[in-house]
Amino acid sequence: MTAIIDYDAGNIKSVEKALLYLGEEAVITRDREVIRAADRVILPGVGAFGTAMEKLRAYGLEEVIHEVVEEGTPFLGICLGLQLLFERSEESEGVKGLGILPGEILRLPEEEGIKIPHIGWNSLKFPNRGRLFQGISEDSYVYFVHSYYLKAEDERIVTASSEYGALIHASVEKDNVFACQFHPEKSSQAGLTILKNFAALGRE
Repeated sequence: MTAIIDYDAGNIKSVEKALLYLGEEAVITRDREVIRAADRVILPGVGAFGTAMEKLRAYGLEEVIHEVVEEGTPFLGICLGLQLLFERSEESEGVKGLGILPGEILRLPEEEGIKIPHIGWNSLKFPNRGRLFQGISEDSYVYFVHSYYLKAEDERIVTASSEYGALIHASVEKDNVFACQFHPEKSSQAGLTILKNFAALGRE
């Protein structure tokens, strides 16, 4: 069973729908015991970094996220969920992220021809092909919606990158922790394959 963490941060239903389409059992929850008992955990989200961290803390979810990660449960952050895994974001100065992975979230640069937020399909390169991308060819397109992007401190954890006014670290993997800046649940067949690969991790 996959627990999808509910902290009032949007795009949760579409993640659940994609998993159900794949025949996976999924539950949207903020119940600590349900999250702890899950085979896999997903932290989705759209919105502001600071508000999201405030809500995670208000619902007592920061601690349980650290617990499931430390226990080795496969964990996937999506979009804002990726950003929250890191230490800080230019969007919300002074707000500490979950700090599970080292790195920072930067604003996309203001450049001619670069619309912010970045909304649309971009292709991926695989600097270090990770487990989520098995069966997916390089230059596959996925769907992004964001104004801020990840710059990971350790580039060895970066499994996919994309270009949009800057080099975007689009996906990362370290041990049992995975994250995507794009939305796999909205990324057609490539996205479904990513979710299917993630769902398979709890059965290894």
